[in-house]
Amino acid sequence: MNRPADTTTGRIRLFLGGDVMLGRGVDQILPHPGDPELREPYMRSALSYVELAEAVGGPVPRPCGFSRPWGDALPMIGDFGPDARVVNLETSVTRSDDFAPGKTVHYRMNPANLPCLAAVRPDVCALANNHVLDFGRRGLAETLDALAAAGLRSAGAGRDAEEARRPVAVPLRGGGRVLVLSFGTESSGIPPDWAATADRAGVDLADLAAGTPDAEAARITDRVRRIRRPGDVVVASVHWGSNWGYDVPPGLVRFAHALVDGGVDVVHGHSSHHPRPVEVYRDRLVLYGCGDLIDDYEGITGYEEYRDELRLLYLVSLEAASGRLAGLRMAPVRTRRMRLHRAPDEDAAWLRAVLDGVSRPFGTRIGLGPEGTLVAEWT
Repeated sequence: MNRPADTTTGRIRLFLGGDVMLGRGVDQILPHPGDPELREPYMRSALSYVELAEAVGGPVPRPCGFSRPWGDALPMIGDFGPDARVVNLETSVTRSDDFAPGKTVHYRMNPANLPCLAAVRPDVCALANNHVLDFGRRGLAETLDALAAAGLRSAGAGRDAEEARRPVAVPLRGGGRVLVLSFGTESSGIPPDWAATADRAGVDLADLAAGTPDAEAARITDRVRRIRRPGDVVVASVHWGSNWGYDVPPGLVRFAHALVDGGVDVVHGHSSHHPRPVEVYRDRLVLYGCGDLIDDYEGITGYEEYRDELRLLYLVSLEAASGRLAGLRMAPVRTRRMRLHRAPDEDAAWLRAVLDGVSRPFGTRIGLGPEGTLVAEWT
C-alpha cells in the first residue's frame, strides 16, 4: 500500500474545497447583507435559513466578522501550508434581481461581502456550476467584475467561451505552475443554455450527452497540452453528478479516467452535498465529490442519513517532478451555528467508515491519521 507522505521539498501542496455557498442565509449574517428576497416555493426570505440554523444550534451572531463562517478551517488549512488553494464558488456575487426563470433555488451574495471569500485566500474560484447564473447574465457579469476587483481569480465562466475555458495559472515557488480548469456537466443541474459560446456569456459546459466521455475529455485535454509547460501540474475542477448518494455513474468514471489519460493530474469533483468516493487512478487523484464546505443548509431536513453537517478539507500532496499523488489527508469539520468547527473524534470515525466503504471498490482505503484527519491508502 502507498501511504501519504509528509510535505517536504519536491512536493506541491494543494488545498481543495468543495462547494462554497456564501449567498442566501450566509450573506444575511455578514456585515453587508443584500436583499433577502427569495422566490422559493416554501421560503420567501433568506433570513428564514438563518432561523432554521438557530433552531437547531442556537443563536447565530449577526452581523458577524467576515472570517467567522470559516471558523476552525482557516488555521487547519494554514497549518498545511498549501501552495495553491482551489474552491468551487457556488453562488453569484451580485445585487441583480434578475431571478433565472425555471429555477426554484437562487443563490446570491452582496459583492460588499467578498472579504468573507477572501478570508480563505483562494488562488482559484471555480465557477462552472449550476448557481453562478442564478441572476442571469447581468448577474454573471457583476460576479466576474466583483471577483476581479477583489483580486480573486476565477475559471469556468466568462463573457464568451474563450474566457470561460481559460485556465488560471498559479505560479509555484521554484518554478512550475498549477493550472486550474473549471467546467461542469448537465448532470449537476447546469441548464444547457448556460453554456458559453463565441458571442454569449456563460460557463464551460462539458457536453457528455452529445458524444462519448472520451471525446469530451479529449477536447478539454487538448487545450491543456497547448499551454502546459514542463513543471506544471493540472487540476480539473468539475461540477458533476447529483446532490445525494454515493454511487458514481460509469460515464463519469470513464470521463475522469479519460481526463487523467489526457494529462490531468488531479480531478477535483464537486456538486454532491456530502463526500463521495476517492480514487487513485494511474497514480492521479480523482475526487468524485468533495461535498459542501460552507452553506446555509443547517436545519434543513430530509437527508439526515448523509450527515451533510460534516465536511472535509482536502489536503493534497503531489510529487513536483511528476504530478503523481504523494499523499491525501482530509480534515473533518462540522458546521454549527453557521460556523465550521473541528469535528469531534466520533464524527471523524463515522466519516472514515463511510468514505472507506464507498472508496474500496475504487481501490482506495481510508484510515485515521493524526489529529483526527483521514488518510488515503491505495494499491
